[in-house]
This record gives sequence, C-alpha cells and structure tokens, in this order.
Amino acid sequence: MTNADVDLVLYLSQASHALTLELTAGLAELGITPRHQCVLSKALPGDLTQNRLAELAALDKTTMVVTVDELERAGYAERRPSKTDRRARVISVTDAGKSVLARSRAIVSRVYGEVLSGLQQPQREAFVDALVTLVEGRLANPVALEKPVRRPRVPKL
Repeated sequence: MTNADVDLVLYLSQASHALTLELTAGLAELGITPRHQCVLSKALPGDLTQNRLAELAALDKTTMVVTVDELERAGYAERRPSKTDRRARVISVTDAGKSVLARSRAIVSRVYGEVLSGLQQPQREAFVDALVTLVEGRLANPVALEKPVRRPRVPKL
C-alpha cells in the first residue's frame, strides 16, 4: 500500500475521534471535558483574552464563550478586566481550576501513553514529530472557504 492509497482524512478523523472519546471518558471522573482541559491549560499562564485563548485552543468564538461560561460556573476560571485594555477581559484559572487541571494532566498523560504504546519507541517519536511538523507547518493555515466546513460534534458520554 502506498501513501496515495491511504485515506488520510479518514485515518486522521478516526484517530481524532477515538482519542477524543478516550479523553472524554478519562476526564469524566473530574467532571470536565477535553475542551475544558485544553482551555484551562492554555489559560494557565494568565493575562490572555478570550479571543486569544480561542485561537490557541482552535475554537470558534461562540464555543469559547460557552466553554468559559461552563468553567466559570464550575469555579475553575473567571473573567477579569484586562490591565492593559479596559474593553477586554482576560481569563484567569482559579485555585480550584489549577487543582482540576493538575489532576486532568495526569489523565491526559496516561491516555496518550496508552494510545502511543501501540507503536515502538522510534515510531512514537517519528509519528509525534511528523504530526507536529504538519500541524505547525503545511496545515497551520487552513484554506479559507466561502462556507466553512464544520467539525463533527463529539457526543458527550
């Protein structure tokens, strides 16, 4: 089988879906989702606006607003006025958010380790390096379409 014979979209989509389901199941014990975990992780350094966090987490603005609302209700994050722009709000991770984030990182690390354990060590490193190279390189700026393609929804468990 050659690279041309592999349905790359199907394989990447299946891998993303299966990994997201595993992370969703693992993080459910903490009452958070992979999206919550991602936003908390990106927000941890502090002083990032909601728009900047949306960019870093690859979320649209509406999804980001809903996610931050959920994190605020759970007591894991809060919106604060920006020190440099009175019109902007920055997202801060609360102490409770830092605690759940630390526990979630252990779960994410375990799931990633289990998934990648199906590959020999040299394959793991090559796979992750290649994926990072593609996503930060050729696939970093998706083609602009008149009508954007929606990402499929992942069902909640």
